[in-house]
Amino acid sequence: MSWHARLAELGIRLPAVAAPVAAYVPAVRTGNLVFTSGQLPFVDGGLRRTGKVGGSVDAEAAAADAKVCALNALAAIDELVGLDSVARVVRVVGYVASAEGFSGQPRVVNGASELLGKIFGEAGQHARSAVGVAELPLGAPVEVELTVELR
Repeated sequence: MSWHARLAELGIRLPAVAAPVAAYVPAVRTGNLVFTSGQLPFVDGGLRRTGKVGGSVDAEAAAADAKVCALNALAAIDELVGLDSVARVVRVVGYVASAEGFSGQPRVVNGASELLGKIFGEAGQHARSAVGVAELPLGAPVEVELTVELR
């Protein structure tokens, strides 16, 4: 089954590729790897919410935002090389704008990781970092980047 067919089976549509907010491209290929730029939780050209996790944004909402970030990253990959050329997800890095004392970054980034597992199955198992940061671009609560290997 193709990855596009799997998305359809799950009722998931990839969004349009988010326009860069600075001087970069959404994804680049080198050899058999694709690296995405950090993706924010943009929906229809705007952020779903702003704020810090553990403050004005709860962890469950941030996990849903991480899922949106992962979908935006997959859209960037699809536009660059076609999603069906992906062999596996290699690495996920999630950045969580964290209120003082918040330590649930792994739970937030699980939003992205669990989605990738649903889509890619065993090929979605990946190495990962979940990092708490003071601020993210545009006040976003979460940012996710992916590295995938191509067939």
